[in-house]
Amino acid sequence: MDRTALAKRVIPPHPVLSLLVVAGFVGFLYAVEAFDVATGGSLEDDGVRPRDFSQWDNLAWMPLIHGDWSHLTGNALPLLLLGFLASSGGMKQFLQVTAVIWLTSTLGVWVFGSEGSHIGASGLVFGFLTFLLVRGVFARSWLQLVIAIGVFALYGAALWGVLPGQPGVSWEGHLFGAMGGILAAWGVSRDNRRTAAPATFTA
Repeated sequence: MDRTALAKRVIPPHPVLSLLVVAGFVGFLYAVEAFDVATGGSLEDDGVRPRDFSQWDNLAWMPLIHGDWSHLTGNALPLLLLGFLASSGGMKQFLQVTAVIWLTSTLGVWVFGSEGSHIGASGLVFGFLTFLLVRGVFARSWLQLVIAIGVFALYGAALWGVLPGQPGVSWEGHLFGAMGGILAAWGVSRDNRRTAAPATFTA
C-alpha cells in the first residue's frame, strides 16, 4: 500500500490482525492479573520504582501489572479501542508507536516519579489517546481529525489525569505516556514526509 495513503487511514489495513493483536495483549493483561491475584499480589511491587538502579527490568513490566480487577478493567476498554485505531498505519508502525509510548512513560516515571511502585497500562492509554489526537494534525487528514474529535469526546476528560490529583494514581505515568504519544505522532509524520519526498539524483 502507498505510504501516503497509509498515513491517512483511519481503519487498519488488516483489521482482523489488528484486533487479534490488541485483544491478545489485553487478554494477556488479564492472565497476568489472574496470576497476581492467585499469588496474593506478588507482582504489585514489581512496578517502576523511581531512581532505583537495582530494578531497571521493572521498566518492562509496569504496563503489565495492575492493582486489582477494577484497575485493569478501567484500562481494558480504552486499550482495545484506542489500540485498534492506533494500528491504522499498519502493524509494524503500531509496534513502533507502542514501544515509544511504553519507554517514554516508564523512563519518565523512573526519572521524575514520586516514591512507590508505579503500575498499570494507563500510560499506554494516554499515549494512544494523544497519538490519535496529534496524528491527524500532522497528517492533515480530515478523516483522522474527525476520528480524533470522536476520541476526544469519549476520553478527552481523561487528559486531566496528567495533572496531580487523586492519591495513589500515577499521574506521572499518564503525563509521560501522553508525551510519548506526541513523540510517536511526530516520528510517524517525519517518516511519512521522508517517504513522500521525491528522490534526488546526482551525476
